[in-house]
Amino acid sequence: MMASTLYQVHAFEDLAVGQRESLMRTVMERDISLFADLSGDANPIHLCDRYAASTKFGQRIAHGMLTASLVSALLGTRLPGPGAVYLSQTLNFLAPVKIGDVVTARVEVVELVPERRRARLFCECLVDGKAVLEGEAWVALPRAA
Repeated sequence: MMASTLYQVHAFEDLAVGQRESLMRTVMERDISLFADLSGDANPIHLCDRYAASTKFGQRIAHGMLTASLVSALLGTRLPGPGAVYLSQTLNFLAPVKIGDVVTARVEVVELVPERRRARLFCECLVDGKAVLEGEAWVALPRAA
């Protein structure tokens, strides 16, 4: 593992199938508002109580990509962490995330390709133990220093 003042940097050689990492975040109204401003996605299902009340969800929900961004945070800061290059991501949105939900994002190394220095990770986000998002990511990794 390479040293960093802020993060643990994992080289390809540091990874093993089954290795996992997770983070938890409470989705707040401010997060949704900031994400809408940043992304330009001002869909009223995310921003308007009156509109959202008329939908099948009955209330405002977080952007799916806001939830997915927690996976990106894990890949970029924890596993594999800095130096990894995000190559691809599949996402299946399974259930809505609501304001106040505590989301647990998890990633797990499921495949290593030594000749290409790549790793495939299973990715999921859960609320109250129920999957709200799942998919897989491919990343390229640096050599050990």
